[in-house]
Amino acid sequence: MQTRPATTGLPAPREPDISLDITPLVPAGRQLIRGYGDGRFLISETRHEGSVLVFSEETLPWPVTEWEQISLETLAPVLQRANEARILLIGCGPSFVLPPQGLKTALKKDHGIVLEWMDTGAACRTFNVLLIEERAVAAALIAV
Repeated sequence: MQTRPATTGLPAPREPDISLDITPLVPAGRQLIRGYGDGRFLISETRHEGSVLVFSEETLPWPVTEWEQISLETLAPVLQRANEARILLIGCGPSFVLPPQGLKTALKKDHGIVLEWMDTGAACRTFNVLLIEERAVAAALIAV
């Protein structure tokens, strides 16, 4: 049996005219975080297994698996690129925990980097927003 959509006798609704497209434009060469979960990330069109350091144009593997391992030493690749990353988003895992004592102060005082600490999902979303705004941002993301 073939079914048909119910009709009301009224004309079909007309698509409204759109005068402003709010789709964000991603600057050329920049990479968005398109997905995360099951221990991996989809960044631009590339899958990355495990934790990662994400810069605007490059993603590096990061050997950190637990938030307790995050330190200035494990963040060395970010510190070496402090001119590219004035804001560092740290995704500390599936749920928020407080950052290691003194890390935020050391990053700001010694390296001029502002630390924003949050769960991994929030860090992924925030990275994309800041990237589209063309902010100098990096993300250190623990895989979830």
